[in-house]
Amino acid sequence: RRASDYIVLRKKGPTAAQAKSKQAILAAQRRGEDVETSKKWAPGQNKQHSITKNTAELDRETEELHHDRVTLEVGKVIQRGRQSNGLTQKDLATKINEKPQIIADYESGRAIPNNQVLGKIERAIGLKLRGKDIGKPIEKGPKAK
Repeated sequence: RRASDYIVLRKKGPTAAQAKSKQAILAAQRRGEDVETSKKWAPGQNKQHSITKNTAELDRETEELHHDRVTLEVGKVIQRGRQSNGLTQKDLATKINEKPQIIADYESGRAIPNNQVLGKIERAIGLKLRGKDIGKPIEKGPKAK
């Protein structure tokens, strides 16, 4: 007989999903195979900026149960600074690595102020958005240590 006359029946190994199932792991352990288990911790950390005020804090504020929003004055300053630099909302968003919707929200006064984002916008348009002299140019001097 030739080798080509034989029919070879080969069993396929388990698929990745089957190999991960509880029964498959138990069966492998019974057969005495090495089973490596690793626990993933803190999965799904793909969050955008965390909001500073937590819900418990908002619950304690009885009079006003809403977050502080950006003032319209700040929105107008962002708009003026952006237009004076010849940038669209999308251009400015790209420049500071944020979504265009965030710029739109800040300009319309719908955004909850985030100091990180405000700092990035300030540097991009060169105007102050925080503190008492809102709208004034940022002095580009040496950083005080």
